[in-house]
Amino acid sequence: MSGVLVIEDDDRIRLSLVMALEDEGYTARGAATAEEGLAAQRAQAADTVLVDLMLPGIDGFECIRQLRRVDDVPIVVVSARDDTHDIVAALEAGADDYVVKPVAIKELSARLRALRRRARPVTVDPVPVLSFGDLQILPEAGEVRVGGQAVAVTRTEFQLLCELAEHAGRVLSRQQLLQRVWGYDGGDERLVDVHIGRLRAKIEKDSGAPRHLVTVRGLGYKLLVS
Repeated sequence: MSGVLVIEDDDRIRLSLVMALEDEGYTARGAATAEEGLAAQRAQAADTVLVDLMLPGIDGFECIRQLRRVDDVPIVVVSARDDTHDIVAALEAGADDYVVKPVAIKELSARLRALRRRARPVTVDPVPVLSFGDLQILPEAGEVRVGGQAVAVTRTEFQLLCELAEHAGRVLSRQQLLQRVWGYDGGDERLVDVHIGRLRAKIEKDSGAPRHLVTVRGLGYKLLVS
């Protein structure tokens, strides 16, 4: 199965996670610092990276940013910090998911399987380009363009945008998006909100007054047809 890199400074927790993941059928290895983890990922890329936030030297937030600059690998934060500010900050740094310690290994394994499924190519109607004014989505190429210029998005952001594009003009609730994009039956809706915010910052001229990706108060989000 897929390889997992665990970046965790607590030796006991790191070893426990590595052993538990191996029992679940994953190939897992650990790193005690962000610096070690970044070097390990450069040397031999894992399919998924787990990152603690409270690391010596480079902290978890900066570790996520540095990973995200060069790699689209799925990143899951595993941290004892459960404050909303920390969760949102980690997701905005580029994490795909957030799990609060103590970790239930079966739940973590289920989330990793969902991330792995999401790593497969996006399946939408086989059309070369989906156009919404100056926004263009190229499903087969995995590209997003605004005004003809390519926009860098993560795999999760791309799949979220494709899901909304496939249902353009229709409202999708946060729970529907969690199920369709993340593969979760229920979950933390902040995952959706933060990724929507990141997408708006990339595709909207004014993210505070979006013209493409709009909120329908009390219901969810939709991508406007024009």
